[in-house]
Amino acid sequence: MSSSDIFIGETIGTAILILLGGGVCAAVTLKASKARNAGWLAITFGWGFAVLTAVYTSAPLSGAHLNPAVTLALALKKDGIPWGDVPIYWGGQLLGAMIGAALVWVAYYGQFHAHLTDKEIVGAPGAQATKAKAVEAQEKGAGPVLGIFSTGPEVRVAWQNVATEVIGTIVLVLAVLTQGLNGDGKGLGTLGALITALVVVSIGLSLGGPTGYAINPARDLGPRIVHALLPLPNKGGSDWGYAWVPVVGPLLGGAIAAGIYNVAFA
Repeated sequence: MSSSDIFIGETIGTAILILLGGGVCAAVTLKASKARNAGWLAITFGWGFAVLTAVYTSAPLSGAHLNPAVTLALALKKDGIPWGDVPIYWGGQLLGAMIGAALVWVAYYGQFHAHLTDKEIVGAPGAQATKAKAVEAQEKGAGPVLGIFSTGPEVRVAWQNVATEVIGTIVLVLAVLTQGLNGDGKGLGTLGALITALVVVSIGLSLGGPTGYAINPARDLGPRIVHALLPLPNKGGSDWGYAWVPVVGPLLGGAIAAGIYNVAFA
């Protein structure tokens, strides 16, 4: 794979991943959406299908890592990818995540405006406190739509939040390493893509409750940057105090998973 193939493939694939994954979060969250309050099952399956679609699309170009933690693990894996390719993968993944998040904003532009100008959501003199405002207070500066773009903990305990992300990422990366990239380096096979998507659904259902299961640094950081830059009315803060957790946790999890793979499977 050439450097341009890697960069283009990861950019396109990660953009699709965040467009569909962030899109289901927007559909469930925003007040004027037909899918409002569809719930956690809709989010977990939406993200799983997002992974499936993104992998199918980008695998022929880049191998469909779509996740810096996966790329790190594949570099640490015995006979893994060249370290010189890692920055190219990471750059495409971050750019793609930002593009995908911006496209969610475009697709739900009217819903964002309606939601963030609703007095029950953003608050006003005499307005009743809402769940969104309670979450905003709990998350120390996270605005009422930040969850569409990036993750946040239900209980803010740094070591536990990091540990949750580490554990979830280990499960994901081990699944990728043990059945993932095929021998000629051209990416996930058809069945492998489906299995990986179902693993993401399983992680969301089983381990997603505490932190929202970022398990992917680019998936969290890129959209968080976009949230900070977009001209959203009354959007609140981007919770930069928490932003290191969904970056450090998945990278640690990817490295640990690579070590487990090298000892147990290689």
